[in-house]
Amino acid sequence: MPTPPRSPARPQRQPRPGQGRRPVRPPRKRKPRWAMRVATTFSVTVLAAAGIGHALVTGLDTGIQRIDPFKDMKNRPAAGHGMNVLLVGTDGRDKITEEERQKYRLGGSPCHCTDTIMIVHISDDHERASVVSLPRDSYAEIPPHTDMNSGDEHHAHPVKINAAYAEGGPQLTVRTVEHMTHVKIDHYLEVDFTSFMKTVDELGGVRVCTTRPLRDSYTGLDLGVGTHDLDGGQALQYVRARHLDGAGDLGRMQRQQRFLASLIAKTTSSGVLLNPVRFRDVARTLLSSVRADKGFGTDEMVELARAMRNFSPSSSEFTTVPIGNISYPVKGIGSTVKWDDKKSEKLFQALRDDKPLAPHRARKKATVVDVAPQQIRVQVVNATATAGLGKKADAALRGTGFRTTGAPVSADDRAAAHTTVLYDPRWDRSAKSLAAALPGARMQAVNGQGAVLKVVAGGDYRGVRAVRAEDASEGEFGAVTGDEVSCSS
Repeated sequence: MPTPPRSPARPQRQPRPGQGRRPVRPPRKRKPRWAMRVATTFSVTVLAAAGIGHALVTGLDTGIQRIDPFKDMKNRPAAGHGMNVLLVGTDGRDKITEEERQKYRLGGSPCHCTDTIMIVHISDDHERASVVSLPRDSYAEIPPHTDMNSGDEHHAHPVKINAAYAEGGPQLTVRTVEHMTHVKIDHYLEVDFTSFMKTVDELGGVRVCTTRPLRDSYTGLDLGVGTHDLDGGQALQYVRARHLDGAGDLGRMQRQQRFLASLIAKTTSSGVLLNPVRFRDVARTLLSSVRADKGFGTDEMVELARAMRNFSPSSSEFTTVPIGNISYPVKGIGSTVKWDDKKSEKLFQALRDDKPLAPHRARKKATVVDVAPQQIRVQVVNATATAGLGKKADAALRGTGFRTTGAPVSADDRAAAHTTVLYDPRWDRSAKSLAAALPGARMQAVNGQGAVLKVVAGGDYRGVRAVRAEDASEGEFGAVTGDEVSCSS
């Protein structure tokens, strides 16, 4: 879920007749405790006036385990615009029941490291949430520090980024991320297996969709093609699976991003944010087993509810830090993921400047397919007596992204009744994606045809429907908005 944004500026009241305009107060400094109590009381009053209710905030943050990941940190990056939250998922499984451990394949000892690392940026106007995933095996240079386990002093040295948590906990994790990205982290939120599963269950499950079977023997994930409503345990399997195909951890991060998009869609469309009791229950469930910095409290959660009221899946955008070398060998560490220096710097500069990462434009509703149309080569054949139908079909397919030849041909037999996709069996996934764009089209395998698929336009040709790939990357940073990757699109 997006992490709480800063409080938005409140509009100034118009002066009453005969009264002068109140002077604008200077920016607030760090408040003493009594001032914080006054601020909290005021927030509750505003919340009640907004119709959310006092029950929303009563004791909401009492279950949070407090940590100080920013203690004694020096030479930090300059603050940018908006708010940056480091969201980490740990493999903590101390509160998992034995039944859950067996059912969801959670056996073994925890590694006491970060299983998921994301920077969540809330724009200054509270209109956008940008999520950047950092691969757990990213090559990182850990700053000098004291090992929290042995007490030994360590010089700067290379590691995989998830090892920063094992050596120095949240503080070293924050320092390492800031050192690598030059993005100042404002808040830290740590979620474990237990809080994740219980929160999904409290929401009544989250819907995901897939265009290919997802089976992972390590986590026990087993989903067929289509739409699925996942409970907490199944959702955990979905976001943890990394042995489905050759994509490994990068594929897992894409599924995590799609899950977050679906989670935002569920939260903003189910009325949770408008029902004080439901929001309180969901928030308490999530916060019952998380760790957060001392500044993440009642005021921030109040503002989260208010800001997310106008949120939708299109308000969120997701990407992964640009990769330069997916298998960068490091002596004593093994294979690591090396970032693309130039592209990643531009990405993090965009975060600092509070700029969108994905191209925000009106999109037509599109059917999700397994293979991106941009990867599919197509030859159109007009098998009807209708002049110009081949050119029309070629242009329509090219308009939705397919790589057509631009030179349709006419068939010898001009009396075909049905539109048919001819394909080499080796390109069956591409053929299914192409057929999805042609309502009612039939498919026919042709051994030895090769990589170019043929669309034989018949008498039942009724045009082309828009399609898009499940993991299509767009824009400079390969970022996509939540409505592009959730089941609602």
